[in-house]
Amino acid sequence: MNTRKRIIIVGASGTMGKYLAAAFENEHDVVRVATKSGDYKLDFTSTEDIEKFYKEVGSFDALISTAGPTFVGPWKNLTDQTFRTGIEGKMMGQINLVLIGQHYINPKGSFTLITGVLTHEPQINFANASAANGAVEGFVRAAAIEMQNGIRINAVSPTVIENSPQYFPYFPGEIPTTMKQLEFGFRKSVFGSVTGQIIKP
Repeated sequence: MNTRKRIIIVGASGTMGKYLAAAFENEHDVVRVATKSGDYKLDFTSTEDIEKFYKEVGSFDALISTAGPTFVGPWKNLTDQTFRTGIEGKMMGQINLVLIGQHYINPKGSFTLITGVLTHEPQINFANASAANGAVEGFVRAAAIEMQNGIRINAVSPTVIENSPQYFPYFPGEIPTTMKQLEFGFRKSVFGSVTGQIIKP
């Protein structure tokens, strides 16, 4: 039985994406995707770019997104424009990967998006991320009950991750998610049977 999957990782140049690509590449065919590097370059704030990307990449079994730009800064600096960083990035960027990707993914494939602890435990300077995370999690739950062809969708929601110590001061009292815990959260989504779940590694 061939269990090898073709897995797209969007955000493959980031801390999480690099780790996951290395963790999966011996067992599966990993396609690395990032804004400026990787097997494919993708501006996922552009629906035209996403459509073009899927046509080029061909069939696949799973898509992992670890990408999600948001505005980080004081509340007083939030405006319509700065707030759109997270809306067009972490929210609509990830949602459009699914809305467009559902027409290209293999039957019984899976989508795994990234959110985070800020959804339910907001921190100073991260209102934009909290809002984007909440929207993505709502989308995941709703999409799961309408997906066709056995396609599954989940989100992985870590706290601050151990390989990003520069963010520790912003998350006082939070126990960092280890990279191994993060990996197994994504493994549960990609290789398990759950759908519509917010996986907290």
